[in-house]
Amino acid sequence: MSIQRIRLGALALGLLALVLFPLVSTNLYFQNLLILTFMLAIGATSWNVMGGYAGYLSLGSSAFIGLGAYTTGILNTQSGLSPFVGCLAGGVVAATVAALLSLATSRTRGMYFVIVTFATLELLGLVARNWSSLTGGAAGLALPLPTWDLKYENWPFYYSLLVLLVATVATSALLRRSKLGAGLFAIQDDEGKAAGLGIRTAVYKMVAFVAGSAFLGVAGGIYGYYVDYLDPTAMFDIVTSVLMVLAALLGGRGTLWGPVLGAFLVEPLAEFTNTGLGGADAGAIRLITFGSLLGAVVLFLPRGILPSLRQRRAERARGSRRAASTFAGPSALAIAVDVARPRVAARGQGDLLRTHELARSFGGIPAVSGVDLALRPGEVTGLIGPNGSGKTTLFNLLDGTLSPSAGQVFLEGRRLDTKGRAFRAHSGIARTYQLPRLFPSLTVLENLVLPERSTRPGRWLRPRVLPSERAAASAMLDRLGLFAFADASPTELSYGQRKLVELAQVLALAPVLVLLDEPAAGISPALTQRLVAMVTELNAAGVSFLVVEHDLAFIGEICDRVYVMAAGEVISTGTVDEVSQDARVVDAYLGDFAALTTASEVDQ
Repeated sequence: MSIQRIRLGALALGLLALVLFPLVSTNLYFQNLLILTFMLAIGATSWNVMGGYAGYLSLGSSAFIGLGAYTTGILNTQSGLSPFVGCLAGGVVAATVAALLSLATSRTRGMYFVIVTFATLELLGLVARNWSSLTGGAAGLALPLPTWDLKYENWPFYYSLLVLLVATVATSALLRRSKLGAGLFAIQDDEGKAAGLGIRTAVYKMVAFVAGSAFLGVAGGIYGYYVDYLDPTAMFDIVTSVLMVLAALLGGRGTLWGPVLGAFLVEPLAEFTNTGLGGADAGAIRLITFGSLLGAVVLFLPRGILPSLRQRRAERARGSRRAASTFAGPSALAIAVDVARPRVAARGQGDLLRTHELARSFGGIPAVSGVDLALRPGEVTGLIGPNGSGKTTLFNLLDGTLSPSAGQVFLEGRRLDTKGRAFRAHSGIARTYQLPRLFPSLTVLENLVLPERSTRPGRWLRPRVLPSERAAASAMLDRLGLFAFADASPTELSYGQRKLVELAQVLALAPVLVLLDEPAAGISPALTQRLVAMVTELNAAGVSFLVVEHDLAFIGEICDRVYVMAAGEVISTGTVDEVSQDARVVDAYLGDFAALTTASEVDQ
């Protein structure tokens, strides 16, 4: 019997036990403990969608519980709407607030995002305490007692939260295994690179935030009815948020079942502190206890329980991959151009990319100043210059990493300098980096199929890797001699192998222009020649390149024309032979006793 079947069988038995428990036991204490555990598991799983998948940590998730509870309570007290119906409205309100908060925090990262979410929690609690005409203020809001027969005890709360937990986990699983989920993990690893591959990161984060918050709002409505009394301090409680984070971290942030496992471990401890700690300082002691436990998990179990167990299995599999892996010869390294299907224009007809007076300053110091480029379709153009001349800044201006201080960028006549990175990727600009930036949370094969050519939301919930994509990506990895690493993390690849995979990755965008940032840096001469063969083959199929490189033999071998930069300006342009005779190039770039050497001269 496979491990997968054993795992599914264990989950089915566990769910069956939870379903049968109220039918075979009348112990209200354990029913209450399980209800609170379901509530925490829903919260931790919801938090995990944004905090575990996308990597945006929040300390304000309990705000959505409070929103759901108060929405449900107000609808019940003012219109008599059943809380089991009103909780759905609570989910809508929570999702709406999450969408607005996502818009407000679209440019917020790291600790600033944590602070904003915590401030939102405190602000909503303050509103609830002061809007007494609607919420009851500090006195709270009482809900009517349940009207069903006492023999059913807490069954409606128990089963409704259990069903909601199943729905939350199922939604989390759907997102995690989808293209949307792959995009969220890419955002966690490297948000800038993800945007450069056509992923609309702001939209992805909003969808994740809204999806998780909606379930929290519904759960908050049911929970508010369960406790019968809404107190602003209890409903907008920072300790509840800390418990959600702690459960997700303990079980395994970013995993599917880690938050659920963590909730079933943390909630009994929380119940113990609730019943065992009393007095005026009980709240402070609880906060210190769980804050300390959270810090201990971060320090001593940073990956969580489930990821730590999986890491051991992965280490055993890594050894077998290394033993089985081979590196193919030059002919197998050539990437099949039909996989990329480039959207190319006819060679030599007008400018493919043009910049006009492009400039960028940092603190008043110009890094790029008045650069005019004119790249023709189907050509390989070099960009050379001494360190600090502005080459990388120019690349960042072309792909949208930076916004220009002045000037314009046009691709095939369409202005791009006011557009974001995802739009430029969809328009046909792709980029590799001197230090390859792959996504360690995804497999090598998933890295290859991650790029998005369009903004169609309809593909978001499709599986991460479609059968057609797997076949094409597997064929590409086979040509690269890396098929054995298809399901491995890119961290297992060598530096040169990662460079090859990154070039293959950006080709999935079907680009008209590829920006290569020092592709030959740090790799062996043999692999450099293989890169030359790859670029030559792709260029023959119509893909244009702009190449930053210090290896002048490499530049001379593949480039039709060269731009030379110094001090943020283009000081010369032409063929390699032409710029090598320019005195300004010799003075600025090579010194008094050097000259540009073409590849043919190197061979001599």
